[in-house]
Amino acid sequence: MPEYRITYFPIRARAEPIRLLLADQGASWTEDEVQLNDWWAGKCELKKTAVFGQLPQFQDGDFVLYQSNTILRYLGSKFGIAGSNNQENAFIDMVNDGVEDLRQKYSRLIFIEYDTGKEKYLKDLPNQLSPFERILSNNANGTKFVVGDKISYADYNLLDMLHCHLDLDPKCLASFPLLSAYIQCLATRLKLSTYLKSEKRNKRPITPKHK
Repeated sequence: MPEYRITYFPIRARAEPIRLLLADQGASWTEDEVQLNDWWAGKCELKKTAVFGQLPQFQDGDFVLYQSNTILRYLGSKFGIAGSNNQENAFIDMVNDGVEDLRQKYSRLIFIEYDTGKEKYLKDLPNQLSPFERILSNNANGTKFVVGDKISYADYNLLDMLHCHLDLDPKCLASFPLLSAYIQCLATRLKLSTYLKSEKRNKRPITPKHK
């Protein structure tokens, strides 16, 4: 079996879609935790050698990757969940880029504008979620995945972002029946469900604790 290893902070954040994918695909992995205070204080040697000076780091045996979306695409290709043809592959990539756009807006809120911008962010959130609802509606009326009949790496990324926003506002999907059903459907996948309920996952905060 491949020896997968994730090096990241003791939070979910950008490593969580990778974990969701590995868990759902039945892969095992180990984790090395880097403390945020040590990272920002320059006490972690890895920061000096990490490409772009960022985490997560992902290791597949001797092969090392950085950039969370690159890692997702790599694993998507490796596990055969990156589309069944060029068009599906491109569409999945497009959706994943859309999730990344939303993640950047979410991260800006959490780390920079939380005290002053939360109300405005939540007011505009339906406009940010509507494209994903439409995407689901165009594939078997939202009863499957973002594209085709098979889960893709973009599904794990989208699922994580939806979880993040439900944590921010538990009612944020009230007007999005397909996204709500989508979350419930993915939660019925046996291996993914087991991981979602695991103590190891649930002890990790979604982001660093907001003060």
